[in-house]
Amino acid sequence: MKRLVDHFLHTWKTSPLRQPLIVRGARQVGKTHTVRAFGKTFSSCVEINLELRPEFKEIFETNLDPHIISRKISVIADQPIIPGQTLLFIDEIQAVPNAIIALRYFYEMMPELHVIAAGSLLDFAIQQVGMPVGRVASFYMYPLSFIEFLSAMNAGISIDEILSHDITSEIAPIIHNKFLDLVGQYLAIGGMPQAVACWQNMQDLYACADIPFRLIDTYKQDFNKYAKEHQLHYLEVLFKHIPRLLGKKFKFSVLGEDIRKRELAPCLDLLVTANIVHKVFHSGAHGIPIGADSDLGKFKVLCIDVALSQFMLDLNVGDWLLNPLEAFVNKGELVEAFVGQELLAYTHPRAKGQLYYWQREVRDSEAEVDYVIQQKSQIIPVEVKSGKGTTLKSMNLFLDAHPQSPYGIRFSSNNYSVHEKVHSYPLYAVAKVMAESDPEVKKALLGLR
Repeated sequence: MKRLVDHFLHTWKTSPLRQPLIVRGARQVGKTHTVRAFGKTFSSCVEINLELRPEFKEIFETNLDPHIISRKISVIADQPIIPGQTLLFIDEIQAVPNAIIALRYFYEMMPELHVIAAGSLLDFAIQQVGMPVGRVASFYMYPLSFIEFLSAMNAGISIDEILSHDITSEIAPIIHNKFLDLVGQYLAIGGMPQAVACWQNMQDLYACADIPFRLIDTYKQDFNKYAKEHQLHYLEVLFKHIPRLLGKKFKFSVLGEDIRKRELAPCLDLLVTANIVHKVFHSGAHGIPIGADSDLGKFKVLCIDVALSQFMLDLNVGDWLLNPLEAFVNKGELVEAFVGQELLAYTHPRAKGQLYYWQREVRDSEAEVDYVIQQKSQIIPVEVKSGKGTTLKSMNLFLDAHPQSPYGIRFSSNNYSVHEKVHSYPLYAVAKVMAESDPEVKKALLGLR
């Protein structure tokens, strides 16, 4: 299964400025599988799992000299480790936080050895021991994007068409409808690799239905690993209700008057650190970087995967397959969440993606733009319209208040078009927009064909 990050891993491999690499992201987004596949491009790959094999833990407890560490790993694994030819893959590195510190010394004392680390709930361990600044790099992974989903479906020609189509001309209706049907498939299946692999092999929604429930249970079982006992109840409450709040400004009060913000706020931050929830912060969007003008007290939330959100809400995902156009209209919050998930997925992996929205809170004249993104040196408002509607009052108010923004983007089930300062893209073309602002992301997307 090809992933967007593959391109960046190969670039990292040949870079003279290479540092040990940590692959970060939520549990079950495909980190281990991706690194193993990448390991096949080396003469050899030595993989150790610090959670599964306790004997490896002791290696990092007494001496952090990378020459000693690699020699001990080589003996225990019964595999040679040859700098320049071997990939050393340290999986579940969070089980031994000292191993994260050791990555610094691999960079300083053994830079010719390729070292990658990954793990579940890794960000909690990094908070504990810190990141060796300037000596270790990070790549972030998310569930499969729509383009990665198409790649898994062997739809390389469709990927080419989406990434190359000119916004100023409509795409043939028969092709447009086919691509919307594929978006419907993605919204039903989601981007979790296990679910995509099941759909790829069986094309049977019923056969794949157990996978989201197992993933949801896995995330809930992890609560005990990073939360205090008194926080478990609040995590359950948040995890249950967050899918119901998609597209809305988050207010702790909606979760119940008997639960206070002071108990819930730290628990929400735990879910963010676990990478299963993303905050979308309010920004005035008056300059770059967008985050410099954000209000951390005002935010919306996204779940890790739009399909998991639907299963948690007990919605019938089959609607996306039977009548996607009608589902686009009736499930607007989920369509907005899909676009947010796409925007995160196409962010350059060297930095964790962060989303923003804009809202004007003026009495009798409120306005809200779903997302604001940076396109090169410009701030662009993004509206998501689930149906065929053309009303863009909020976007026009944003453009009037932000004359430095040259245009706005609308994602909808409509075809491509440009009208005055509104650039309209179909829902399947989020990757096209993101590729236009980052040539490396575009190369990575083209590599998925």
